[in-house]
Amino acid sequence: MRKGRIFFIIALILILGLAAVAIFYFRILQPAPSEEVTEVVVTPEVDLVEVIVVTQQTPRGYLLNETVLGVIEIPRTMLIEGYFTDMAQVVGRQARVDLDANMLLTNSMVVDSPDQLSTTGSLAALSIPRGMVAISIPINRLSSVSYAPQPGDHVNVIATLLMVDLDTDYQSVTPNQSAAVIGAGPGVIIGAETAEEVAIEANTDMTKVTGQTVSGGPSSLLGRTEIDPLLEQTLYAVPSEGQRPRLVSQTLLQDAIVLGVGDFPLNDQIEEEPAPTPELPPVEEDPEAVEYTSEYPVEEPIKPEPKLPDLITLVVNPQDAVTLNYLIYAGSQLTLALRPSGDDTRVQTEATTMDFLLKQYNIPVPVKLPYGMEPRVDDLTPPQLTNDVEPTPQP
Repeated sequence: MRKGRIFFIIALILILGLAAVAIFYFRILQPAPSEEVTEVVVTPEVDLVEVIVVTQQTPRGYLLNETVLGVIEIPRTMLIEGYFTDMAQVVGRQARVDLDANMLLTNSMVVDSPDQLSTTGSLAALSIPRGMVAISIPINRLSSVSYAPQPGDHVNVIATLLMVDLDTDYQSVTPNQSAAVIGAGPGVIIGAETAEEVAIEANTDMTKVTGQTVSGGPSSLLGRTEIDPLLEQTLYAVPSEGQRPRLVSQTLLQDAIVLGVGDFPLNDQIEEEPAPTPELPPVEEDPEAVEYTSEYPVEEPIKPEPKLPDLITLVVNPQDAVTLNYLIYAGSQLTLALRPSGDDTRVQTEATTMDFLLKQYNIPVPVKLPYGMEPRVDDLTPPQLTNDVEPTPQP
């Protein structure tokens, strides 16, 4: 009986201990469930200001009114000096340029009267962004992508140059021409043509040096000495022709804006609408009248052919304008490449030379063979086809 009590007491103690441990763990050691905290983001208040815009496309000279004007809100930080914020400042004025829909109006886009349309500067200057300039370069059908670029397009400008070697002192194309000095000393006869001149020169005590320039043949060119390995003789080799220029082509400008193609109008006046032709009273037809028909066909008036442009005006930065001006007067060839609409990416290009062409496109230099083709071909001439039509020369 005594042993049974002891076991009962020990079991009771163990049960009470486990209960105490469970209470201690669930109430003290176990962390309380965390409450979700929602972070509130406070949106800063943006100070907005109303500006006047054109709600539809409006031609130049149009009298602006509430039907073509609207109001939008923009952040005050984007407000630029010259924007209109009051509708009353615009109503009743005329558009100085063609306005597109949703265009913000500025002071330079409107005038108070038609007389100011031609006295406030050129229309072309309104399309040039601040800090940029416009410059014209010559074009032809090949260099202008077949006259595809139009105002508002973006183009790249490719420059092609011819490089030659120069003598740094004379600034002349090498090789130089050789000359021979006859002699120096007193009484040297120079330039005497008659016997009297020879006698005068012979009796004159002076020192002169005469240079005789050899020209007109291959011996006048400054060459180099070479030793023939077979004959073991020294030869003086001179060039068989003048120095051949070396061709190089590279992208000069990227993403230039086309401001105009061809000549700009000399005046920006709005063409007056022709007066309406007065309506004549209808003529009563005589039923007995005989209709007269001419035996000769009536010749239609010949329409004049459109004049092809020979200039294009680009919007570039001032330094690029100076570079283009230099290349024009240096005689380089400028070629345009039309860019896709909305593409403003810049691609780093490598200048194309003969060495680059052979390496980049894996073009081998033809091997000298003991045979060739007949007939001899010295120039690349396109073949004449049956359906080819010779272009009419432009006057």
